[in-house]
Amino acid sequence: MGYNSIVLVKQVPDTANITGDVMKPDGTVNRAKLPAIFNPEDKVALELALQVKDQYGGKVTAITMGPPKAAELLKECLYMGADDVILVTDHKFAAADTLATSYVLNKVIKKIGNFDIIFAGRQAIDGDTAQVGPQTAEKLGLPQITYTEKILELNNGNIRVQRLIDGGHEILVSKLPALLTVVKEASVPRPFRAKRAMAYKNYVPPQLATEDLDVDIKRCGLFGSPTKVYNIESVVLSAGDHENIEPTKEGLGQLIDKLMNDHIFG
Repeated sequence: MGYNSIVLVKQVPDTANITGDVMKPDGTVNRAKLPAIFNPEDKVALELALQVKDQYGGKVTAITMGPPKAAELLKECLYMGADDVILVTDHKFAAADTLATSYVLNKVIKKIGNFDIIFAGRQAIDGDTAQVGPQTAEKLGLPQITYTEKILELNNGNIRVQRLIDGGHEILVSKLPALLTVVKEASVPRPFRAKRAMAYKNYVPPQLATEDLDVDIKRCGLFGSPTKVYNIESVVLSAGDHENIEPTKEGLGQLIDKLMNDHIFG
């Protein structure tokens, strides 16, 4: 039988290295000053989709919306095992917030059709909104399970999922098709396959633009994005008081006593 999966992936700036120098006056990130990487939780979402394919059969299609250079991200998806990839790129899609992004993605998914599960990372590290997956599910009229950490069963048109929550987890069952957002704890992404890397190193992913999709331009890109940055505040972290501890038995004893007095120990 098999299950066809669509995975929403994003190329993001490496915010682990972000400094004040890469921030623009309007509060947005100057992406050109940071290296671009595969959004970590999207990569885990792709791994879950590939695991479904490995166990049940079917195909995996990865989609990204971004500039032409995001084609490199899609090649990484192929290196891992994706069957098809699609680059959604058009200057009219630029500067989209989550509302405009999910609008375009839902149109792309409808154009593709023939899917059972949509996977997406819980959130992207450049925005931390965790909104694109749920908003896309809403526009498609699909059930959604967020914070997915394990797929327990696929059977009779249903999916059973273990979902991460504060203090534990819960088990949910949904009819298919459905959209899942995935947390980083769900799995460890597999490495690239050497044969696939060689086969696809010069591959040019197919592209979709506004003229290929049934979209209202007024709902795309900056024009269709109601989210605005009204203020940006620089936060400077500085060290407080410190105390030197001698590397002796007495010094370590004093440190332990202080930690216990501060209720860090004990």
